Amino acid sequence: MTVEQILFYVMSAIALLSALLVVSQKNFVRSIFLFFLTLFSMAGLFVFALADFVAITQLVIYVGGVLVLMIFAFLLSNRELLNNPDSSKQQSSFLHYLPGILVSMLFFGVLLFVFSDLHPESFQWIAQSELNTLKPQDNTIHYLGINIMTRYLLPFEVVSVLLLMALIGAAHIARKERDR
Repeated sequence: MTVEQILFYVMSAIALLSALLVVSQKNFVRSIFLFFLTLFSMAGLFVFALADFVAITQLVIYVGGVLVLMIFAFLLSNRELLNNPDSSKQQSSFLHYLPGILVSMLFFGVLLFVFSDLHPESFQWIAQSELNTLKPQDNTIHYLGINIMTRYLLPFEVVSVLLLMALIGAAHIARKERDR
């Protein structure tokens, strides 16, 4: 077994285990930090998939931005929840979890149906896999940059204006909350 395979399996195990712990933790802060570990290991898996741009984007946007935002949102939220986390717990029964379980089972059934009806030999891109294979020396960021600044410039600018509007709206909502 090579070092790359060992690193891949370790990062896969970390991603799966930390993702399972994110949803099973009762403590929100621990769950947020486990989510950080999940996203960081997913970025490592993207590097192994030769998706270097996606890995860097994962680190910068999700790990660097979204998680910090989640931590600040939690810290600035309800003080009673922070002081006494047991006060928000209600009596939970099986009926409380039933809708989530049913939706999960429905999605699992759809996945099983799709995978059972799949015939990979009919896909042309699998038959021509030698032509579509990335090599480690390929520079995907160069091609992505050229496409974003030429072919996809208008959608790129529309997304930036949309994000600016969301930021202004969030600042406006936060200011109104403080004025009350």
